[in-house]
Amino acid sequence: MTADTGIVSHTTAPSGSGGLVQSAHDSLVVAKRNLLRMMRIPEVIIFGLFQPIMFVVLFSYVFGGSVNIGGSTSASDYRNFLMAGIFAQTVTFATAGAGAGIADDMHKGLIDRFRSLPMTRGAVLTGRTLADLVQTVLTVVVLACVGLLVGWRVHHGIPKMLGGFALLLLLGYAFSWIGALIGLSVRSPEAATSGGLVWLFPVTFVSNAFVGTSGMTPWLRHIAEWNPFSATVQACRVLFGNPGVVDSSAWPMQHPVWASLIWSVLIIAVFRTWSVSKYRSVTV
Repeated sequence: MTADTGIVSHTTAPSGSGGLVQSAHDSLVVAKRNLLRMMRIPEVIIFGLFQPIMFVVLFSYVFGGSVNIGGSTSASDYRNFLMAGIFAQTVTFATAGAGAGIADDMHKGLIDRFRSLPMTRGAVLTGRTLADLVQTVLTVVVLACVGLLVGWRVHHGIPKMLGGFALLLLLGYAFSWIGALIGLSVRSPEAATSGGLVWLFPVTFVSNAFVGTSGMTPWLRHIAEWNPFSATVQACRVLFGNPGVVDSSAWPMQHPVWASLIWSVLIIAVFRTWSVSKYRSVTV
């Protein structure tokens, strides 16, 4: 005769099962958790809005009128040229915050708590990147309003405008997986922030975001023209109807919309796979 002690042994962590539906459900649960945490700390969102707004104002009025855009030095033309670059810079700089958030969760042991739950392994990272994407949408909306105030205009209609913003958000989501990998690879949120900015600065400034590439030295111009960031910036200028004369035969500059899509999807495929693999190795 045996007695049930009611004690359950947890010698191994439960593993999530199920296909895409289970993974999507788990990811949304984690995303909701991160969004609720963001709402409880509104100053993070508010301060995150200040930097892109300052970039718009400073670049518009400091460089406006002194940069040649397609033979014009008009401050108005430069503001319209600039906004696509500022939008792209804003969605990519959010990557540093994504990496820092994941590193913070690792440091506090929250990842270990998630690992003890019956959920799919990639859901923790996917949920975090989706929550950061929602915050990026808010930032882009505010930034678009600021752009309108300084003179930025869209000339090719609402459908193409929405297509441009969709490409921006896709690029931001793709780069957030690079941030996730950095966050999993370092030991502190501070290191994740620094590591995120180290590669973001050359990616954003060795590009066509703030000046044309025609004045760059040949080898640097070649890098800038094949930069995924440059492809998205040029695609947005085309879809928004903003100035941005291209005198390059490089395929990404001739077909920027397709180049932007291909680059973003490729980055997501590579770095999501790498990040999930890293997540499994650092938490087991």
